[in-house]
Amino acid sequence: MADSILREKAKQFAKDTVFLCRDIKANRKEAVLANQLLRSATSIGANIYEAQYAQSKKDFISKLEIAQKECYETEYWLELLYETDCIERDKYKKMQNECGAIRRMLISSLKTIKSK
Repeated sequence: MADSILREKAKQFAKDTVFLCRDIKANRKEAVLANQLLRSATSIGANIYEAQYAQSKKDFISKLEIAQKECYETEYWLELLYETDCIERDKYKKMQNECGAIRRMLISSLKTIKSK
């Protein structure tokens, strides 16, 4: 159950990021940074989905760890875009909170899996 919640949250976050990056590019702001954000944010969900079909426990853990790293990278790009006035404060806080929630779920899932 929690796994499907994580997948859905990651997918919604990816969609929200697509819309955010469209807005950034439409306003002729940092397209290169928006592309970096788009890559890392969509990679979170892709790795979570891929973990679902892992060949082993080790492979499963590896995919979730990659997703976790992508969360940290995504938080960096969001912060950079906010601090360079490419994202408004409210949008930044919303995206930061969503990404943080996914990261915390990944951390919890990894702790559980590794303890078994």
